[in-house]
Amino acid sequence: MKMRSVLWLAVSLIFALGSVSCGNKAGDPDEVAVLDTNYGKIVIEFLPGDAPRHVAHFKKLARDGSYDGTKFHRLVRINTKLTAIQGGDPNTINGDPSTWGLGAPGQEKVAAEFSKTLKHERGIVSAARQGNDPDSATSQFFICTASNPAWDGQYSIFGKVIEGMNVADTIGRAPTINNSDRPLDPVVIKSVRIVKREEAK
Repeated sequence: MKMRSVLWLAVSLIFALGSVSCGNKAGDPDEVAVLDTNYGKIVIEFLPGDAPRHVAHFKKLARDGSYDGTKFHRLVRINTKLTAIQGGDPNTINGDPSTWGLGAPGQEKVAAEFSKTLKHERGIVSAARQGNDPDSATSQFFICTASNPAWDGQYSIFGKVIEGMNVADTIGRAPTINNSDRPLDPVVIKSVRIVKREEAK
């Protein structure tokens, strides 16, 4: 009987530790991301309750400095209307522009966390991925400048802009190279910092 109690206690402790670990996977819920671009500052609030793996992955990359020097390389237009700005590809730091958007070999992939309730509305931040593989998200992300219901349930929403949508709009108005969705002049993400919400003000 005593042995059974000890065993039960040990199993309970393992489950408790596992729960704490999983619950903290995305880190402090009071943390936000501050993107310092050559167009201005964009602050992103995370949604760990909906996409914990994507939040944890973005924070890790940001803390590693992986986003520093990358560019918003794509201005997404649907029927001529600007719908999103996309960035985060390490190839944009110093790689050949023909590789921008393809991602770097060996990047860690994040499995899909498609929401049944969140919508791709203005200000939403979502993970880019390969069209034929829902579990292929790496470092690239896009910020919606307009709603696009066609993306709902197809891309993993992990955050939303709480400051700097005017900056995102300005980036979206940047002139593009002829017959391309790439800005003519580089739109650089100089740094991404993970800070407490209070520090972002």
